[in-house]
Formats: sequence, structure tokens, C-alpha cells
Amino acid sequence: MPNGQVAIRMGATRDNGRMALESVSALILDDNAHMRGLVRVILTSFGVRHIEEAGDCAQAVSHVASGDIDIAFVDMKLGGLDGLDFCRRIRFAPDSPDRYLPIVMITAYSERNRVIDAINAGVDEFLVKPIRAVDVANRVNAVIERRRPFIQTQTYFGPDRRRRDDPRYKGPRRRSHDPGTIDI
Repeated sequence: MPNGQVAIRMGATRDNGRMALESVSALILDDNAHMRGLVRVILTSFGVRHIEEAGDCAQAVSHVASGDIDIAFVDMKLGGLDGLDFCRRIRFAPDSPDRYLPIVMITAYSERNRVIDAINAGVDEFLVKPIRAVDVANRVNAVIERRRPFIQTQTYFGPDRRRRDDPRYKGPRRRSHDPGTIDI
């Protein structure tokens, strides 16, 4: 994509100010059937009609490879390969079925190091359990209407990890370890 822009293929539209998600397809990757059911109910209440479920990474990658998935909700902790492994497979593998797939990480673990691990794996959004419908709606809205541009470096591919511009920063680089950056 030119300039790292992402083409969102989701067919979400606005209907009287509400997001209309009938044409959006979702994948729920969680090894807990109850949690998959909960996310399914929430997505269905928003109008999502096409929802695939997977209990492990291999099934999830297979669903993504089908070409029909617009957004993935991925649990961080799974038996075997975890949700971070799925994200890395989607973002970094040369044979990835969809490097630009919007990924929302769902987890009960919100420690800073886990959030940073998820960000570095290329997730678009992070959602802490217990989940609420309003939080799911906010994350879906973020990846549809305010998706960050994708960047590629030698060690990372995914949404720009910087959430905001700092108007005080005037230099060419924005990372804290770069010479000449401002410590915040």
C-alpha cells in the first residue's frame, strides 16, 4: 500500500448515526467456548452476521486464509500457541494470508509488559476482560473509522504504535531512545 496506508475492506456504514455492521465478517479466536459465545452475542447485537470461531491458532489462520475475515478478536492466552503467536503469524510471516487484518487482543492480563508485547506483535487494539459491549464497540469503531497507518521497519510490521503526536516535539525522530528526543 502506498505510504503505509491500509485499505479497510470492511463494508461498515452509518445508519442514523449508528455503525451498520451487517456486511462485516469477524473471527473470534479463543480456546474457551463460553468466551467465544459471549463475544459472538455482542457482535451479533451490533449487526455482525458472519462470525467464524476458532479454538486454536491453526483454525484461525485457516479462516483468515479463506479471505472472508474483516476483523479478528484474539484471546492472548490459548493452549499451545497463544494469541501473540497468531498475531505474529499474521503480521510477520512471509506467507501470511492477510498482513493488514485488524486484530483486537482480548485478555484478562493488563500488565504493562503484556500490553507492550501485544503492541509489538502488531495488534490494532487491546481489550481487557471482563469485556463490555461498549468497549467492543469502541474497538471496532477504532479499527474501522480511525485505523492507524501501517509502518514497516526491520523488526516490526503493523499499525503505527504511536497513538498521538506530541506538538512539543520538533525533531526528525520520535522514539525516546533516539538522540535529541524529548523525555516525557
